[in-house]
Amino acid sequence: MIEGTVLSSAGAPVPGAIVLLKDGKTLQVRSYIAQQDGRYRFYGLSTDVNWELRAEKDGLTSKTKTVSVFDSHPSVQLNLKLVKKMKT
Repeated sequence: MIEGTVLSSAGAPVPGAIVLLKDGKTLQVRSYIAQQDGRYRFYGLSTDVNWELRAEKDGLTSKTKTVSVFDSHPSVQLNLKLVKKMKT
């Protein structure tokens, strides 16, 4: 499981942000809309895949973070901060 909170550049939770999770093998992308408290979670993920995670809302995006196959934790906590404008 990968979970965390989407935050503004000021550190406030961002409800309704879209969190994108990309499978490093198949390149399939899943999305999750952050809850009222800015939290998101993805369950039932394969542990033999590298995952890329990014959040976006209102033209802002977070840095892309990678969860490696070498991270053996059953649950990974990743907060995503919206910091820059998306490229158009």
